[in-house]
Order: sequence, then C-alpha cells, then structure tokens
Amino acid sequence: MQKSTRRQFINDTGKAAIAGTILLAADPSTEKEMKNVFVHHVYFWLKNADSKEELAKLVAGLKKLSAVTTIKQFHIGKPAGTSREVIDSSYSVSWLTLFASKADQDSYQSDPIHLKFIEECSSLWKKVVVYDSTDL
Repeated sequence: MQKSTRRQFINDTGKAAIAGTILLAADPSTEKEMKNVFVHHVYFWLKNADSKEELAKLVAGLKKLSAVTTIKQFHIGKPAGTSREVIDSSYSVSWLTLFASKADQDSYQSDPIHLKFIEECSSLWKKVVVYDSTDL
C-alpha cells in the first residue's frame, strides 16, 4: 500500500465527498415530492371511540386490507396530538394508501379483500370521510 501525504488524503477525501453528493443527488429515492401516485386517504370515526377492542378490530381489519395487491404503500394512523386551529383531530383512525394509478385504486374498490373488510368492519364506524388526490 502506498503511503499518502496529508494533502493527498484531504484531496482524495474531498473528491469522495463530492462523488457521494453527486450520487445522492442523482438518486430518485432522496426526492421529497411524490409523483405519479393516486393517494387515497380515509378517516374513520368509531361508534365507540373509547373502545380499545373495537379500535384493535378496525386496525386488524386494515392490516388484512393491506394485502390488496394494487396497494403500493399504506399507513394506519391516529390523531397526532397536535393542536392548531386548522387541525381536525376528531377521527379515530386514518388509512392512507398509495396506488400507481386511478385504475389500480378502482380495482381496489371492488377487490374481494376490500369488500370483506367493509363487511366485517363497517359496524364499527359511525362516519367515514375519504379524500382522493392525484398529481397536479
């Protein structure tokens, strides 16, 4: 192994850092903006908002629902505990799903897994609100 001087080491390290930055900049996974997705966000209000058993049943149903093959990604959430005038924290559970296209989301709507979820869990909620969005 060849011995390098301090100056060579600093020069080589700088080049490596620049190369790494270029690679990161070229990596699409580091981009913040999601493109070419269909976003389906559902908010559920449970009939018995204080029932841990019913909450667990809904969450278990959503986890089963995540097996629908057209779902790219999903998130099961609860109100974050933030408090600002514009925030509605009155829901019990949120269900966020990402699809590659509207056609994939349309397929999800009639998928037997989705229909089974509705059959098994619809008795748990008193209200559901859905927000769908696509790219501008």
